[in-house]
Amino acid sequence: MSDSRTTPESRDEYHWFTPITTRWHDNDLYGHVNNVTYYAFFDTVANRYLIERGGLDIHQGPCIGLVVNSGCSYFAPLAFPEELEGGLRVNRLGRSSVEYGLAIFRKGETVAVAQGHFVHVFVDRNTRHSMAIPENLRGMLQDICKGAGSAD
Repeated sequence: MSDSRTTPESRDEYHWFTPITTRWHDNDLYGHVNNVTYYAFFDTVANRYLIERGGLDIHQGPCIGLVVNSGCSYFAPLAFPEELEGGLRVNRLGRSSVEYGLAIFRKGETVAVAQGHFVHVFVDRNTRHSMAIPENLRGMLQDICKGAGSAD
């Protein structure tokens, strides 16, 4: 499991970025983006990378990634309408699992408003038994491992 930081990380600690736009229904009764929405942001960031860069076939590929653990720390509120950027890195890469480090930044800002992690275990699409991460996915995950150079 990743360390739980109490201070926000900077943009340079992440290796891949994608734009995110808040939506009207992301705001809750308190006028800010609800905490559950950040998990959807994280899922979008990681899966966009897997699909666009790693060639993960979410419809017919032999494996799928199941989330088995997640966490998030919040540092500043967001509200609709805001343009955001999701940052991604790999904290730990195992045989059949990967722990992603993720952060949400306001567009153009250098300090995260939220950061967290989630763990994917790759399983056979049909049997749901864990399987080794396919080599094409493993290679692109290694490209964004913590401590690696920027993969952008």
